[in-house]
Amino acid sequence: MADFRLVAESRTEFGKGSARRTRRAGRIPAVLYGHGQDVVHLSLPAREFAAALRNGGGNVLLTVVLDGTEQLALTKAVQRDPLTRTHEHVDLLLVRRGEKTTVDVPIVIVGEPGVDAIPNHQLNTVAIEADATNLPDTIEVDVTGRTAGQGITAGDLVLPRGATLVTDPEALVIGFLGAPTAEALEAELAEAEAEAGIEREESDAAQEGTGEGDIVGEPQDQGSGESMESAEKG
Repeated sequence: MADFRLVAESRTEFGKGSARRTRRAGRIPAVLYGHGQDVVHLSLPAREFAAALRNGGGNVLLTVVLDGTEQLALTKAVQRDPLTRTHEHVDLLLVRRGEKTTVDVPIVIVGEPGVDAIPNHQLNTVAIEADATNLPDTIEVDVTGRTAGQGITAGDLVLPRGATLVTDPEALVIGFLGAPTAEALEAELAEAEAEAGIEREESDAAQEGTGEGDIVGEPQDQGSGESMESAEKG
């Protein structure tokens, strides 16, 4: 696991205005906490932090240098702008070498399943406990030759040495569905066409029932008008 060194600066001003000024200066507001120490407010160089995430993954180990003191930290939370996707705030967790920590690790599929099998990804990440200084970026799952019904559970995953699975071992990570046959596709198409034909027939019948010359509503009662006229004359 790569270790990235970032030179941090202390922050003494807080609030939205201060955060905007920090970001305009090319830095990211952040907090550092853990091991019972008080929360430390600092800022990180935006470009270097983005490069660390890009090259080291979400569980990248950082060496944070603040006032000449180096401390190891993991990224626990990152706030991003929903439109620009730039980093707006970072939470850092202090760790020590040899210390165990729990993280979510992304699942990456490698290989190709059998010709009639379609992978159905159920879990994008699994939680593991491992040495804070030796966390994997991803966990690979080989699906080569898998057929329909041969699911892969969390307990089937090959974890790095020293790592312990936290996710339920019975949880399905990747399932495999059978690819539809040509006959099944033709039958589905025929059924769809039949349903469409029924809808067209019902629509045509409705249009014929309200064509030109049809009287919609009840006819006027001509006799009632004559009776009222006779009554007025009388």
